[in-house]
Amino acid sequence: MAAPLTRSARHARIVELIDSRPIHSQSALAEALEAVGVAVTQATLSRDLDELGAVKLRGVDGEPGVYVLPQEGADPLRPAQRAPDVLVHRLGELLTGVQATANLVVVRTPPGAAQFLASALDKAGLPTVLGTIAGDDTLLVITRDPDGGQVLAAELSTLAGRGRRGIPPETTTPHEQGES
Repeated sequence: MAAPLTRSARHARIVELIDSRPIHSQSALAEALEAVGVAVTQATLSRDLDELGAVKLRGVDGEPGVYVLPQEGADPLRPAQRAPDVLVHRLGELLTGVQATANLVVVRTPPGAAQFLASALDKAGLPTVLGTIAGDDTLLVITRDPDGGQVLAAELSTLAGRGRRGIPPETTTPHEQGES
C-alpha cells in the first residue's frame, strides 16, 4: 500500500513523472504515483497540478492531450495566464458555428452553453475583444476594431481546431445580412 508523502516530496514525484513520460489524465497520473508508492486523492492531485502550474495541452489531430510544466526558472502559470488554454478547450467543446460582420461576431453553441463560453472568452482577456453578451445558445462578441469581426471569427475557429479540419468560419458582410 502506498504511503502519503509531504507536499514537497509529492510535488517532486509529480514533476519527475510528467517530465519522464506523457501523462494524459489525472487518473493516469494518480496510477503512476501509486506505482511509485505515493497515495493521493483526486482533489489533492488537482490542487498539486495547479500549484505546480501544470497545464494540459490539447493533442494534435485527435491525439490525447498531455500535461506539461512551466520551464525551469519560469513562474508557474497563474489562472489568468491559463485562461487562453481554458478558452481553447471550451471552444473545441462548444463552438458549433461562427459568423461575423463589421465588429460583431456571433458564436453558436449547444443549448445552455453560451454563458459558459462567454465566461471563458472574457477571462482569456483577448486584446481584440471589447465585450461579450450571452444568451442560451448564442454569444455576441464585440471587437475593438470596427472591422475586426472576421479576423476574430477566424481566430476563434482556429482556436477551436475547426481550421485544422478545414472548416472556415462563416462570414457575412453588412450587405449580405438583409439578403435571403
